[in-house]
Amino acid sequence: MSERQPPPATAHEMARRQREISVSEFFLKNRHLLGFDTPAKALVTAVKEAVDNALDACEEAGILPDLLVEVRDRFGRSKVVVEDNGPGIVAGQIARIFGKLLYGSKFHKLSQSRGQQGMGISAAGMYGQLTVGKPLHIVSRVDGEALASEMYVSIDTARNQPDIHRKRQHAWDRPHGTRVEMEIGGHHQKGPHSVEAYLKQTAIANPHVTITYRGPDGEEVRFARSSDELPTRPTEIKPHPYGIELGRLIQMLSNTPRRTLVRFLEDEFSCVGRKTAQRIIALAGESSDRRLSDRSHPRHIAHVQATALHKALQTARIAAPRTDCIVPIGETQLLAGLHKEVAAEFYTVATRPAAAYRGNPFQVEVGIAFGHPDDTGIEVDETGHMRKTRTAAPAEPVIGRKDEPARLLRFANRVPLLYQQSSCAIAKAVIQTNWRGYGVHQPKGALPIAPMAILVHVASVWVPYTSESKEAIEPYPEIVREIRLGLQLCARKLAHYLRHERRLLQEYDRRAYIERYLPHVGLALQDILALSDAERDLTVSRLDDVLHRSRLSPGGQP
Repeated sequence: MSERQPPPATAHEMARRQREISVSEFFLKNRHLLGFDTPAKALVTAVKEAVDNALDACEEAGILPDLLVEVRDRFGRSKVVVEDNGPGIVAGQIARIFGKLLYGSKFHKLSQSRGQQGMGISAAGMYGQLTVGKPLHIVSRVDGEALASEMYVSIDTARNQPDIHRKRQHAWDRPHGTRVEMEIGGHHQKGPHSVEAYLKQTAIANPHVTITYRGPDGEEVRFARSSDELPTRPTEIKPHPYGIELGRLIQMLSNTPRRTLVRFLEDEFSCVGRKTAQRIIALAGESSDRRLSDRSHPRHIAHVQATALHKALQTARIAAPRTDCIVPIGETQLLAGLHKEVAAEFYTVATRPAAAYRGNPFQVEVGIAFGHPDDTGIEVDETGHMRKTRTAAPAEPVIGRKDEPARLLRFANRVPLLYQQSSCAIAKAVIQTNWRGYGVHQPKGALPIAPMAILVHVASVWVPYTSESKEAIEPYPEIVREIRLGLQLCARKLAHYLRHERRLLQEYDRRAYIERYLPHVGLALQDILALSDAERDLTVSRLDDVLHRSRLSPGGQP
């Protein structure tokens, strides 16, 4: 017998069920959007969000970052501790920063930073609250204050408001800094998607940072800084006209305190001066029945006029976006980071000029490290003698074997991207590059096969991530094109190195063949010329020296 079906709902009943959804409630049910899909991934995401916040705070305050990261793993739970030497957090802001989604200082400003949305660390706390039922534990001290502030904070998901369980002030041995402790439903694992891999890649892209890591097994790893120079602080800029949508323009016109259209264009946009503003207004007037003038009041502009103004902003000749709002790693620093953390035989880096997508400036940096340490190479000393060399590889080398795909190290605003590689603009650009033209084997539609690590860093005021979890970059054509051009610059240097190595190997084989018969030549000369054993050995030694000196002569191999 079938179950009785409920009667159809009336319009009034459906209306009574309607209610507002808190942003915290939404992400609580859709935590995979923030990177908390699985216990292993959730652990990496939690560490990442805490470390990103710490690095941003230290750099903004002009402090060389010194971080302590601890992970303890037992019974399906992970405890994460991240402690920094940053400026600390004012007591009145601690609860909001850690107990409220979409709360932060970076969303509304156009300058390069690791965080963008104001939900990372609070989302990690919410995940711990959901899986373990425990709040975040925060200790922070501002320089000059006698005591540190300690709080236990969770999120009231129905209202998206912080819930303070208890707080107090006490002495702390740090003069300034912040310590965050969280317990989450996590699982520690080794490999390319591990906490260790994230910290190692963070050290590559941030050579000014020192990180001390204590893992679940009790082992302590120290990623020491290779540079004492802090990155230049990026400058905040106004939005560029080329990246403004019509709805955003209408909103800006309604909210601006400026009383004339020409002042609005000058003050609310970057790269727009008085003459450019007047040219834009004149161009907008040509395509609208209702004329605009320099003295038009922004709040009184009709929709038709705003549409004409938007069209003029997109078609007028305006200077390219400013680039002082983005701070690349720098070729010297990037090379130092690769040398410090990636064992290889050959290194090269390249930096592309700044470009823009949708009016947002961005810059691409590319690096290549080639050669597995265990692979055999040829070394030439000052006398021209050649010998095969082999260096022992580290316990967990970044670069794979020569029959494995190249390792891809992806970064956005100095932050490693460990997941969703196939949907990322960086991976697509690497695959689209013709590596066979540079002497590297590449299957169709796949990464090149070589003992190689390819590093790509995209710096921008607003990185176009594919989702809120910030794991992959949207493949805008402008971004993919710049990455490919940077890859080609490095690939040309790599091709030169590979040709040189092939010539060395061929020359080594030829010389080894000749050297094999030198003793026989010496015996033949001894018989023909009636040489003594000492004279024979001296002759063979001189022939060997001539053979190797020929490599250093103008006519020898390069």
